Amino acid sequence: MILLIGALLGFFSVLFGAYSEHGLRPNITDEEFRQIMTALRYNQVNSVVICLIGLSKFFENSLLKTKFYKWSGFLFILGTLLFSFSIYFSIGLQIPKLLYLTPVGGTTLMIAWLCLATSAFLTYKKTF
Repeated sequence: MILLIGALLGFFSVLFGAYSEHGLRPNITDEEFRQIMTALRYNQVNSVVICLIGLSKFFENSLLKTKFYKWSGFLFILGTLLFSFSIYFSIGLQIPKLLYLTPVGGTTLMIAWLCLATSAFLTYKKTF
């Protein structure tokens, strides 16, 4: 399921990137466009990470057995949705209050990275 969601998030980043460039850009400010480009960049990077976590489920590895690894995938998904999509919808639907979710998404993404790092550390510690 993580791989599927990662792939869909990647698809959406390309779709919304094209829409932003060709349809939305003439109707928004330069600052709003910069915010959307930041959201797209985060969306794309995190989509790749989510897909890699999803793909790794097909391989047997002690890294996959830690609860931190399992949580990292879900937190990357949640963080990407909260961070990137709050910006997309805030600007696209002209609902500025949605931007209050953006820092929550950023914090969630930082926690996801820490979960992934903790999983790697615990696996390394157990291996050596």
